[in-house]
Amino acid sequence: MAYPTKLLNPGEHVVVSTRTHPKALILPGLAVVVALALALVASGLVDGAARIVVWVLFLAVVVWFVAGPLLRWATTTYTFTNRRFIKRSGFIAKEGRTIPLNRISGVDFEIGVIDRVFGCGTLVVSDASTDGSVELHDIPRVEQVQLQVSEQLHLLSGGDRRDDGA
Repeated sequence: MAYPTKLLNPGEHVVVSTRTHPKALILPGLAVVVALALALVASGLVDGAARIVVWVLFLAVVVWFVAGPLLRWATTTYTFTNRRFIKRSGFIAKEGRTIPLNRISGVDFEIGVIDRVFGCGTLVVSDASTDGSVELHDIPRVEQVQLQVSEQLHLLSGGDRRDDGA
């Protein structure tokens, strides 16, 4: 999932682009399985028009618990370039947030027990704004992402300069 190059400034390149780990879709999937089981049982107990109502309700559950989360998952991206952090989401109505890297004061991560099993975690991007920090939940390979972003912050702060006495 590459970030569109037409949205990058001259000289800017993508360092990391990711989205939420697919584990975020497990609960919606379980909701569909439970709803299907209930719909099958209920349709066996009723006849005629009531059976149609049962399946319409099942479809409503599928749309509510699966289509929404699936679209949110598929259309939300988190991108770090050599100059900024970009969060974009939305399919029809779009929303975005940009934080210049020079305003980011820290990038931390948290990995819970379940996250460790799935290989993901929460990335916490702290900045100097009034919003304080942005928590990006369920980021795949969060430790590697944190290292890559920290390296960019280090390079931006001039940490790669060498003092050779001249």
